[in-house]
Amino acid sequence: MSPHNDAHSPAGSYTAGFNKIPFRASSGLKVGNATPAESESPLSSSFDSSTLPSDFHMSRPLTPGVYVPTICFFEPGTENVDTATIARHAVRLAKAGVAGLATQGSNGEAVHLTHSERQLVTAATRKALNENGFSRMPVIVGCGCQSTRETIQYCREAWEAGGDYALVLPPSYYATLFAASSETVIQYFTTVADASPIPIIIYNFPGAVGGMDLSSDVIIKLAEHPKIVGVKFTCGNTGKLNRVADVTRRMSKDYDPSRPDFLVLAGSADFMTQSSFAGGHGILAGLANIAPKACVKTFDLFNEGKFHEAQEMQKVVSHGDWTAIQGGVVGVKAGMEAWLTYGGFARSPLPRPTSDQTKKWKEGYRDLWMLEKSL
Repeated sequence: MSPHNDAHSPAGSYTAGFNKIPFRASSGLKVGNATPAESESPLSSSFDSSTLPSDFHMSRPLTPGVYVPTICFFEPGTENVDTATIARHAVRLAKAGVAGLATQGSNGEAVHLTHSERQLVTAATRKALNENGFSRMPVIVGCGCQSTRETIQYCREAWEAGGDYALVLPPSYYATLFAASSETVIQYFTTVADASPIPIIIYNFPGAVGGMDLSSDVIIKLAEHPKIVGVKFTCGNTGKLNRVADVTRRMSKDYDPSRPDFLVLAGSADFMTQSSFAGGHGILAGLANIAPKACVKTFDLFNEGKFHEAQEMQKVVSHGDWTAIQGGVVGVKAGMEAWLTYGGFARSPLPRPTSDQTKKWKEGYRDLWMLEKSL
């Protein structure tokens, strides 16, 4: 679970040439005229596009439900990407009834991975789903980067590896130099969407971008772009979510609640029912790595009109999510290791949990896991 604060968050064209950027085949993917230099490192894993099945690319619409930003697993000792566990975990989540998976998020330790490793994780996830009867399940891929150019590159690499949608954070490193009225951010998302081979989902997570919090006006403006198809609210602002859900629904010419044109997702499981009341379409939340059935059941109860039952289950989910928020990816992995016997450790330099932390986090997930096991 990406950590966030309990409090609500406070409320010139340069596109030429981007579509001609060659793929940088850092993953060992033989794309364009680049060379797979990065894959030669003993610390990296590589993936050859010639191994990709023909069914990697098909139409996979986004539907309301629970989406999971998946954990990235590493082999003990070497910290190499553990594709076997990645595949097993993806299938476990799919069988629990989630609507889709997302690789390369905060829980997926994207900032710890090379370009080649990112593609390897996404391809392993897509392949596992396809081989186990879930070929229609969409895979969202985190693609945000500080430069427009590299973000487009990540989007192209995501598509090459079997990704269906790109989850993109706004750039923030030079935010003090950006143009007024969010003009730079709007131009960034527009340029990326124009050049990306897959549609874009906006990722509004102020905690990851130096406090930058996209307003509902900016998100609604971006939603007008035909290739910007959703937003993830990790800001926790249900008022903003409500405004965006309402306006984008009214923008749709023929709104279909089972396949909305613009998917509005809460970024944490602890406000799932609250966001549903506000018009949201579900969650993209790391807690579902541990308890996918509990998250799916809570969402389903609400949509069946069983509001009291949904709220009672939401209480258990929210307490479990607080443990996830406090421990971040280190705590989520510790919880998985304790209750599911797999999870391992985060890649260095993230520390391994102390024995006291491990005990604390295990207990923090106890009620949630008991609920999960009962479903």
